[in-house]
Amino acid sequence: MKKILLVLLSFYALASYGQYAQKQESIDFSVAFGQSFAPSFSYQKLYALGQNKRFKIGWGLRANALLGGEKNYRTAPARLTSGQSSIFALFSDDLVGNIDTLRLSKTALGSFNAKIVLQYSFRKFDIGFNIDAIGVSFGGNQTGKFISAESASLNNTTQVAKPSTFNLLLISDSDLGSLNSELYASYHLNTKWSLRSGVSFQFLEYKTDRLLTFENDRFRHKILQPFLAISYQIGHKK
Repeated sequence: MKKILLVLLSFYALASYGQYAQKQESIDFSVAFGQSFAPSFSYQKLYALGQNKRFKIGWGLRANALLGGEKNYRTAPARLTSGQSSIFALFSDDLVGNIDTLRLSKTALGSFNAKIVLQYSFRKFDIGFNIDAIGVSFGGNQTGKFISAESASLNNTTQVAKPSTFNLLLISDSDLGSLNSELYASYHLNTKWSLRSGVSFQFLEYKTDRLLTFENDRFRHKILQPFLAISYQIGHKK
């Protein structure tokens, strides 16, 4: 609960700062492709910092979807994958003996998240990073094969799973649910339209309809792929 409150307070601080800072609003449509087809639509508001107003920080709302074929989902909770939590999970080795695999026949899920944005602007182009922070996911049931070396009775059994409902940015394997992030560069075609491109890194999480080995029902797939996007600026004021 403390971590959820911290995320919400961060968004409140951004909104409060925005009452006095120079603002820039835009809407954006992007498509990531390669291993899967992953469109997203977002709204964002940036606040310029410093004398030259080049560095910007902001927030936004993003609707994500991802459609793909068969994928392997690994044990998700950080307590099992590394035995650590928070930032310590980022630098810990995997505990291979604790990690099972859920091989889903296909992936089809959507999410709606609030995101955090950092950007540095030049005259004709920007470089930046954004990441989903909190939200919800949705999607239908999928079936898959559960692969486990720990449990002979469960190994190679068919399991039913659906997307985890709640999404929350913590750090690395401590994250909950499905989250999208982008590292990007954008080029301004004119005062309103921009083209963006870069790489999208998504955490996708499914939850089985029953507890399996290690009392776990959460499984995650990580996917890195390129994306292209077009942005339209809808507001700019001081």
